[in-house]
Amino acid sequence: MKKVKIIGGGLAGSEAALQLAKENIYVDLYEMRDIKTTGAHKTNKFAEFVCSNSLGSYDITNASGLLKHEMEELDGVLMNIVHESKVPAGGALAIDRELFSEKVTNLIQNNPFINIIREEVTEINDDEPTIIASGPLTSDLLAKKILDFIGEDYLYFFDAIAPIIEKESINFDKAFYLNRYNKGTADYINCPMNKEEYENFYKILINSERIELKSFEKNAKFFESCLPIEVIASRGEETLRFGPLKPVGLVDDRTGKENYAVVQLRQDNKSASLYNLVGFQTNLKWGCQKELIHSIPGLENVNIVRYGVMHRNTFINSPKVLNATLQSRKNKNIFFAGQITGTEGYTESIASGLLAGKNMARYIKGQDLIELPSETMLGALTHYITFEEHSSFQPINSNWGIIAPIELDKKTRKNKKLKNEILANRSIEALKKFTQQR
Repeated sequence: MKKVKIIGGGLAGSEAALQLAKENIYVDLYEMRDIKTTGAHKTNKFAEFVCSNSLGSYDITNASGLLKHEMEELDGVLMNIVHESKVPAGGALAIDRELFSEKVTNLIQNNPFINIIREEVTEINDDEPTIIASGPLTSDLLAKKILDFIGEDYLYFFDAIAPIIEKESINFDKAFYLNRYNKGTADYINCPMNKEEYENFYKILINSERIELKSFEKNAKFFESCLPIEVIASRGEETLRFGPLKPVGLVDDRTGKENYAVVQLRQDNKSASLYNLVGFQTNLKWGCQKELIHSIPGLENVNIVRYGVMHRNTFINSPKVLNATLQSRKNKNIFFAGQITGTEGYTESIASGLLAGKNMARYIKGQDLIELPSETMLGALTHYITFEEHSSFQPINSNWGIIAPIELDKKTRKNKKLKNEILANRSIEALKKFTQQR
């Protein structure tokens, strides 16, 4: 009886394990978060969300939304649990992260095909079918073994986590509920700033002390969509007003005016008692974070339940290491999944775990592996991260720029939503045709 070893019980590893179990293939699922912490995770549960509780849009005209629909078409397990754990977030798909992890953990613990092993993996056995899904916080010992195995340089970038506050401590004399452009139900809490308040906020931010980086972190590479707010602010005083603090589409009904800047808060748990500060990933010292947050109108006396932190993210040079099936070019027994492959984002991590799990199952059964069409978002993503001609590979999330182009007339090309809708429908049709042929 062949058994698969999965290293890492995060989003990718959990999805991969459950995909293999559906095929009646036994799995040893290794997770070190009982005996060793990562510095970012707070629990030992499987599939824990760390940075945010949002998976982005569910609309198929959004690249991330299309990817979610593709996972549903491919019988993804975790997407079902996402829907069971969702909280209001306008057009975005956000979850109660504790409820989600609890549900995934229970599903894994009660699955007869999955054997949970709580220990740190420090060796890679080339003769053992293995999915490496150790994530962006891979332990140093395992990272060294992966480096030895792939024979390529490791790449690093850094990710920052946003603070979380208690809703009951928000001053709603100043804050108000509203989705941008009044879309859907009013799920976001908004804290408006006038020009003077914004300038005071900016002054505090740019003069705040940051947590000192270790020597190996000095030349940190940040993923653009997860830039710490202080890094964005360093690009100029107006940068935040055209980024995470943009006021466009957020008119307070009480005044009828568009404010100079707006800080948005997004629901973080099912009971709506906790909210995270959208776009406020940060590496500021905790005392400075407190001063900065309390300078925001409506948050003057807010209770901060988690401060922002920054952590190292690790990923392999996938174009030199992997096939589009997520199988190692060097050894067919070894697959990779999750953010360690250079796919960035929660949705993308789950999707890569789904594909790695399905392909490992096919590999065990002696079947041809799945290489998804480049017209699909997941196919485009895996083709992108495994494209050998990359000269300088950096992590990427789902986006329309990587998907196979389509011939459109000039008028349609200029209509972004219509163009994306055409691409999305083509993707879904291509995926259905592909799965029917399997």
